[in-house]
Amino acid sequence: MKEKNILLILIILFLGFYFMPITNNLFQESLFSAVYLLHDYARKHVLTCLVPAMFIAGAISIFVKKDVVLKYLGCDSNKLISYGIASVSGSILAVCSCTILPLFASIRKRGAGLGPAVTFLFSGPAINIAAIFLTFSVLGFSIGLARVISAVSLSIIVGISMALIFRERSEGGKLYLEESADVSVSSKILIGFFFSLVMMLVVNGLSIGPSLKYITMGILTLVVALIAIFKFSKETSTSWLKETWHFSKMLIPLLFIGVFIAGFIMPLIPQYLIEQIVGKNNVLGNLIASIFGAFMYFSTLTEIPILQALIAKGMAKGPALALLLAGPSLSLPNMLVIRKVLGSKRTIVYVMLVILYSTIAGLIFGNI
Repeated sequence: MKEKNILLILIILFLGFYFMPITNNLFQESLFSAVYLLHDYARKHVLTCLVPAMFIAGAISIFVKKDVVLKYLGCDSNKLISYGIASVSGSILAVCSCTILPLFASIRKRGAGLGPAVTFLFSGPAINIAAIFLTFSVLGFSIGLARVISAVSLSIIVGISMALIFRERSEGGKLYLEESADVSVSSKILIGFFFSLVMMLVVNGLSIGPSLKYITMGILTLVVALIAIFKFSKETSTSWLKETWHFSKMLIPLLFIGVFIAGFIMPLIPQYLIEQIVGKNNVLGNLIASIFGAFMYFSTLTEIPILQALIAKGMAKGPALALLLAGPSLSLPNMLVIRKVLGSKRTIVYVMLVILYSTIAGLIFGNI
């Protein structure tokens, strides 16, 4: 079944079950949970997070030269530089496991090696500045520091593991090495253009008043539009919009499907059972926390209050860190899109590595 047909079914379900009378039926509760999560995701994240990320991804595909990506993130680049850049470059972006995907797909398309690209994919949602500061202030210094150290180190370990398991003879795979459009835009204009786009994600993640936030994002949007209209040629602007649309139609349907499914299964998970299992720092507790975090969807920063509630109910610090590592970096919607970019085999291995390493990190932290 084509993705657009699946999306149409989801829309019909949304309309049908939204107006259905509420009952205590667990199945219907799951459907309402799915609709609510999908509605919440669309309202809070699509316009302010996902759409800017799509435009950034399209801009990377058009304006960032392949040679630059190969130099700093390619398989033959200096490993210390490539993995170092990939592990911290997402720190300023307040992105979740879904918003990072178009950026991951775009650097992969421009020739980034599998290892550095996966490192960026894992670390981006886990170490954004807003999440780190909130973790320190809400959950305490020890778990905040453990999150920073573990997220950066695990992102590199996961990336290196993927690169060793799936050795690539050419950068980014043969499919992703096409040349970008021939554009003639000055470097100063491009810096201002990219800065304005990236700042949209940064401002969206700041803890400021909604009026100031939306006014600032509106100004940044106006700057981007004026640059595209008056500084880009018609061909350049068209190429940028086409690339943005390419990423949008490839990723957004899968994200919506994944969010809907995640919302559907949430009420089916017995909360009391999870709280009992993750109350001890053992292999099972950390593994369950990692798996739960990997398959559930946590929007930006929401993993912290959720974790705070679980800790208050007795969750051990080891499983807490395991969930903090696996949760922001993976989700069911995230997996569906990664499969589209990397294929089924690599996606399965990536998910298993994240769960495994998050479990190990939780065990170590819980015994310190």
